[in-house]
Amino acid sequence: MRFNLPRTDQALRTGGEHWKPISCSDLSSLRRFFDLQAGTVWKDLADVLPTLRGYLVDVGCGAQPYRTLLSPEVQYIGIDTFDAKAVFGYETPNTRYYDGFTWPLGDGSADAVLATETLEHVKDPRRFLSEAFRVLRGEGKVILTVPFSARWHYIPEDYWRFTPSGLRELLEGAGFSDIHIFARGNSMTVAAYKCIALLTRFVLPQTNNPTSALILRLVGLALFPLFVVLAVAGNLSIFADSDDDCLGYTALARKDVEAPNV
Repeated sequence: MRFNLPRTDQALRTGGEHWKPISCSDLSSLRRFFDLQAGTVWKDLADVLPTLRGYLVDVGCGAQPYRTLLSPEVQYIGIDTFDAKAVFGYETPNTRYYDGFTWPLGDGSADAVLATETLEHVKDPRRFLSEAFRVLRGEGKVILTVPFSARWHYIPEDYWRFTPSGLRELLEGAGFSDIHIFARGNSMTVAAYKCIALLTRFVLPQTNNPTSALILRLVGLALFPLFVVLAVAGNLSIFADSDDDCLGYTALARKDVEAPNV
């Protein structure tokens, strides 16, 4: 049987996003205000990371944008895959690079594992979480953030969107307990985020054609007041309770003291 629908076959896409993600090397307060995805991740991690102590492993650390939230008492270890620069554009000093499967850490060597907006880029999430379980000491914590209402990005290295049910299933299957999953934002936040993402293509055009770039910037300038209003509305909406839609989820879980490696 041959399928021939009058649209682009997305299974054949290997890259070339229409608008590539902006690097997260600098998450200034201004960036977090307009980038609701990054802003909501920061907000959640700002409540959690300062309370941690001991050895923390930041997996898929990229530009290590959340490292500044950690206490000086934390021993930070950033790890990333060998292809992080080629695929995601990140090459950060003091990062341990590995093959993407077995983490370069000993059993029970960490007190916390952090993975921000990483799990969706992992082909085998179960193996990833089993590695998190392996390297954690008893009572060690895993902190995950994942997108939900987010576009396909870093094509094709973006594989999953997780629901709370799916996250719980994966964490329980890896041996974790005391699982808590929190939505970041709600339907209003998502609506604002999507509109901002559309307008960003005008405000920050990604084209090599000077004439097209100028036209897009002029349109973006005219629309900039709306851009600001949407950012204000999106940031205010975060304080309302979540519903069935959101930008993403923050998941927290713990390794039991007596739990065997699975």
